[in-house]
Amino acid sequence: MVWLTWTAITSFRWSFEAERPELGLFGPEVWLVLAAQGSIFWMTGLYKGLWRFASLPDLWNILRAATLGALAIAITLFLYNRLATVPRTVLLVYPPVLAVLLGLPRLAYRYWKDSRLDFLSRSPAMRVLVLGAGRAGDTLVRGLVRENRYRLVGILDDNQQIRGARIHGVPVLGNLEQLPELSRETAAQMLLIAMPSATSPQMQRVVGLCEQTGLPFRTMPRLADVVAGRSSFGELKEVAIEDLLGREQVQLDWTSIRTGISGKRVLVTGGGGSIGSELCRQVARLGASALTILELSEYNLYRIEQELRREFPDLLLDARIGDCGDQPGCERVFAVARPQVVFHAAAYKHVPLLQEQLREAFRNNVLGTQVVAQAADRHGAESVVLISTDKAVNPSSIMGACKRAAEIYCQNLATQSNTRFITVRFGNVLDSAGSVVPLFREQIRKGGPVTVTHPEITRYFMTIPEACQLILQASVLGKGGEIFALDMGEPVKISYLAEQMILLAGKQPGRDIEIAYTGLRAGEKLFEELFHPLENYQATTHAKIYLAQPRLMAWSLLAMQMQQAELAVREFDEPQLRRILDSLLPEFEVRDIESSAEVLPFAARPS
Repeated sequence: MVWLTWTAITSFRWSFEAERPELGLFGPEVWLVLAAQGSIFWMTGLYKGLWRFASLPDLWNILRAATLGALAIAITLFLYNRLATVPRTVLLVYPPVLAVLLGLPRLAYRYWKDSRLDFLSRSPAMRVLVLGAGRAGDTLVRGLVRENRYRLVGILDDNQQIRGARIHGVPVLGNLEQLPELSRETAAQMLLIAMPSATSPQMQRVVGLCEQTGLPFRTMPRLADVVAGRSSFGELKEVAIEDLLGREQVQLDWTSIRTGISGKRVLVTGGGGSIGSELCRQVARLGASALTILELSEYNLYRIEQELRREFPDLLLDARIGDCGDQPGCERVFAVARPQVVFHAAAYKHVPLLQEQLREAFRNNVLGTQVVAQAADRHGAESVVLISTDKAVNPSSIMGACKRAAEIYCQNLATQSNTRFITVRFGNVLDSAGSVVPLFREQIRKGGPVTVTHPEITRYFMTIPEACQLILQASVLGKGGEIFALDMGEPVKISYLAEQMILLAGKQPGRDIEIAYTGLRAGEKLFEELFHPLENYQATTHAKIYLAQPRLMAWSLLAMQMQQAELAVREFDEPQLRRILDSLLPEFEVRDIESSAEVLPFAARPS
């Protein structure tokens, strides 16, 4: 192309002159032009470009190479013959003509590769509708037009201004509300949701429309999942329940969080659990100087240790098997690790299981917290963050009452210690070990029924990463003795959760998989609360974190009751432990409810 451009322009320019030099098609001047321009091509990396993916950056590189080439040619020929045989207009016209001759073949080749049909394929291309014409939709369409497996039949978007427009040749047919009708008219076979920044209500609406069509659908991952490395941008995945119940990305003061964690020695108890393991990951990302994990489950400890050593090879990591209620063992961990920041996530949490095991619940959740708190105080830890639960508010279960007792102890110890004791209280986290989501998933896999305790039961939900990020934020907000409650958003009916998980599995509630209402279990409440009425909660500097006013009691009385509890645990005196709980929590009422199983047709389910 360089030879063609130079000889054609030079011959055309000299054709206007009466006398023209004899240059020849391959004279010395032409060889010098080829050498100069070839050197520029090599320097600008033009030979490394792939024609298959030629785009605007490649065209800009071609234009730059042509312009620099004209300058190099001018210098070379000036040194050769003082530009005696080169009209100045040739040097001006040469760059744009060369850029066109180099760019057109590349664009033509890419267009041919992108638009040609795979005549050798035996299976017809799947007809696809794309939902969303934003930046993600543009990226998705641009990628799919190259795939011979898919045939894009249209795009749907609520933006009225782009109705009838075309994106990479694919027409925008209408808005999302027209999906059921347009999916039939276009004979679509699959729906692709290109709305990674959609809020939870928006995603619920889109998924509801997709379910009306009866077609399979996929989605691009949420931006938060891409940033966290859990998914890659452009990946297509099945819609998960987290996409429907997940919430807007939390805005955090990462500067203050890093200041509170970076360069610090951190201890996480229960570091192999759902919340504890995620806290370990985020603490490692924030640059802790050393991380110690105390975990009772050998397998969970092994799993998180292997992951952290793989992902953070420079982290000083000490993984210890141990029970936080074992005072000598816990004392040894604090003496060796000398933690500055402690996250106490170790706890028993299953309400029905603990309802008949008061001694174990009290020993682990209350006395275990006391052991960790006292060790932190003795060894001069800067802060201790107690991970609590919304079930500690007006508790109706043994688990909730024990967590509330642990809160009371930490709040009151904060008045006696230089260590900051902070409590963070929140509700259920999606997909945590032993929670309702993996249970429903397993029941659906086995063909049902999906068991829900009550048609009207509701719970708060948030994702594990979001909960841990807010815990970290609360840890730097607290001055000591506070109870922070996380904004859990709107409560979700468990029956709605069950229906959506069945639908996302490609089945129909009541027809393919039944929903069984089994009755409230002992200690279970219909609705969870985040604050006690007497706590007079107030806003903090973070919109998602609220502060509950502490309810203090005489330290001498609390210390005496804890000593009595230790003796009752050693003697397995559960009636005495119950009396201690009643004394600490006058509002505590155990709810004993007979379970009665009932399978209701989906249509007859109470709304």
